[in-house]
Amino acid sequence: MAAASEPATAGPARTRLVVGVVAALTLAVALLAWAKWLPYAAKVPGLATIGAWPGSDILGVGGVRPGDAPSWAAATSFTGAYAQAVWRALLAALLIGAALQTLLPRTWLLRTLNRRGTLRSALAGGLAGTPSMMCTCCTAPVAVGLKRQGVGTAAVVAYWLGNPLLNPAVLVFLLFVAPWQWTVTRLVAGGLVVVGGAALVARLTDGRTAASTVVEEAADPPPSLRRYLRALLRMSLVLVPEYLVVVMLVGGFRGWLFPLGGSTGSGILVVLVAALVGTALVVPTAGEIPVAQGLALAGLSLGGVGALLVTLPAVSLPGMVMVGRAFGWRVTVVTAGVAAAGGMLAAALMVLLSR
Repeated sequence: MAAASEPATAGPARTRLVVGVVAALTLAVALLAWAKWLPYAAKVPGLATIGAWPGSDILGVGGVRPGDAPSWAAATSFTGAYAQAVWRALLAALLIGAALQTLLPRTWLLRTLNRRGTLRSALAGGLAGTPSMMCTCCTAPVAVGLKRQGVGTAAVVAYWLGNPLLNPAVLVFLLFVAPWQWTVTRLVAGGLVVVGGAALVARLTDGRTAASTVVEEAADPPPSLRRYLRALLRMSLVLVPEYLVVVMLVGGFRGWLFPLGGSTGSGILVVLVAALVGTALVVPTAGEIPVAQGLALAGLSLGGVGALLVTLPAVSLPGMVMVGRAFGWRVTVVTAGVAAAGGMLAAALMVLLSR
């Protein structure tokens, strides 16, 4: 009887699986089009016409300047400006992240992203993250969802870094509003950090057996609206509050956290400071462009500008807090270190290209 009942239950189970996959993919495409693709497509013609970035530097919102003491006004002004810039992407990321955990087959995700070898896994993760075009914080819920599904370190770190660093829209924006060296620096250094850096993180934290290609054969639980809503509620209640708290702290202390000004000068110390503070601070998608342009006009060295082009979008303190428990704090800290090193590499490349 048990054997005879299997064909009877296989049909409905397969149907529910197909419905879950279609629902997850439709949801992802619709949300990304609403939050990212259409707004960015509408921005391109204006940038191509004027050849300059129309937005202001979010790190200076509220009149805060490098060296200013922490204040409640600095915290609230930054948090308000940042929330206004990213709320659509954050909402999309929460909805997509819950779908990854409950609607897509886990075995399918593992076969797609956990490749043979860390470099291949990192490449798969980076390519998967490129179309999302999210900033480091907004992509965190999706990256957390992937990690909870069992995706390996190399792929999930590459996905997290690939969203901001290999964002094709930002590369196009840079081509229109900045010297060509900026775009090349971002693309080359960003690609090395996403693929090579993620593979290195996996090697350093998982050992030589990182990015296992073994896929567990346990049956996936069927797609369920109840499970989806439960996952969405859990991420919203945990990730969003801690995210807002850390963003407020960064905003309140940004005068001290971002000491770079027109009189900073040049040299290896300036590049190191730029790499470190860029890794800690948080900006919305493409927010690094007005920051870098403003500092370049104020006299920051080319090396410092190159470092910021990679580190500002790559990792941030709020993003690290959001992924820390799912990734593991060792993986998270090593990833931040790799991003900072990538900023140093970008600085050297920017100087070399500008000679």
